[in-house]
Amino acid sequence: MQLYNKLSAKEREALLEEAGEDRLTLSFYAYAKIGNPHLFRNHLFIAWDQMEVLGRIYVAHEGINAQLSVPAKRFDEFKEFIDRIYFLKGVRLNIAIEHDLKSFLKLKVKVRKKIVADGLNDDTFDVRNKGVHVDAAKFNELISDPNTVLVDMRNHYESEIGHFDGAVTPDVDTFRDSLPIIEEDLKEHKEDKNLVMYCTGGIRCEKASAYYKHKGFKNVYQLEGGIIEYARQVNNQQLENKFLGKNFVFDHRRAECISGEVISSCHQCGKPCDTHVNCANEACHLLFIQCPECAEKMNNCCSEECMEINALPYEEQKKLRKGKGNSNKIFKKGRSEVLKYKS
Repeated sequence: MQLYNKLSAKEREALLEEAGEDRLTLSFYAYAKIGNPHLFRNHLFIAWDQMEVLGRIYVAHEGINAQLSVPAKRFDEFKEFIDRIYFLKGVRLNIAIEHDLKSFLKLKVKVRKKIVADGLNDDTFDVRNKGVHVDAAKFNELISDPNTVLVDMRNHYESEIGHFDGAVTPDVDTFRDSLPIIEEDLKEHKEDKNLVMYCTGGIRCEKASAYYKHKGFKNVYQLEGGIIEYARQVNNQQLENKFLGKNFVFDHRRAECISGEVISSCHQCGKPCDTHVNCANEACHLLFIQCPECAEKMNNCCSEECMEINALPYEEQKKLRKGKGNSNKIFKKGRSEVLKYKS
């Protein structure tokens, strides 16, 4: 019985290109009590591997967080499967605005302690006592109210390329970092302001809203379905789009265009640009914003040092990396002294 990937990303990419069939990129999450996450994980992998589903899925005792690429022709089969799981029946599927044949190249279903790394002790507050979910129309109404504080619950590299007009965008690397900062900054407004939050698909706000209500905030709201669903409702209902720029996504697409504005700059030359790339030096892999001109000039690298390393034969690069552990620090998101125009 196959429980893990047997194909490399390159092998899968070749198969997808050869097949040339349409795929749908989507995401969903659900908080639920899962008694045996490992058994549930295997159940999902076996079924989805047979359906040719690809993606990144986290399973924990507290629920599931899934980002997937599903063959379009098998979407109904996929939907029927998840509807047979009692806590996923009718779950909202955030279907991407822009699709890509290769948004995911492997099926990874992992058991984690939590489906989102929030750093919170869930036993200390009622995680079910969430904020009020609002649709795009109500969200627009709320954020037009001068009595509202709008907060982006995402990380700095996400909000840098796109955010709602007038939003507070904490300069943080992780979701867990943002929680105490926002609480401290808004502590004077726990009772007299509307606290309205948003994120990519809604999962971060789901936990944050319950946490802030526990901390004494009286009027807490969250954007239902996040930016992804907001964009869909704005288009379908011809509403005013108050989102500026692109929505960062955690797959090979890296971003979806929500509006035409470019609100960020190339980190190397300062020209208007909102294209995220990873440094071509595998020992660096820094995520940063790079324009086409700088990509050509720097050979897709973040610095001259990385250019020199990347120009070496691959086996020589491997020797330089040998014995050096790849800590999370090498995958830092846009935090480097070599990036002159990183705001």
